[in-house]
Amino acid sequence: MALTPEEIAHVARLARLELTAEERLELTRELGNILDYVAKLSELNLSAVPPMSHVRADGTPLRPDVAVPSPVVDELLQSVPARSGRFVRVPRVIG
Repeated sequence: MALTPEEIAHVARLARLELTAEERLELTRELGNILDYVAKLSELNLSAVPPMSHVRADGTPLRPDVAVPSPVVDELLQSVPARSGRFVRVPRVIG
């Protein structure tokens, strides 16, 4: 599928990306190759292939749901660089 550099520029603008002219040309070629490959895949006859919801036939392996004791808060707070009582102190990020 042929893409134009203008289409690439439009998508880049929507994604808030600043691309140079060289990058637009390179992405035009690369995305065109990807879309050509996807178009080739759509030509496959998949009527005999059943739909699936997971790549593993047996589904997701699950572990047993077992309750385990939580670490004590004081033990956890020993590893933090700064604390105030039972709270972790962090640098101010909002002025």
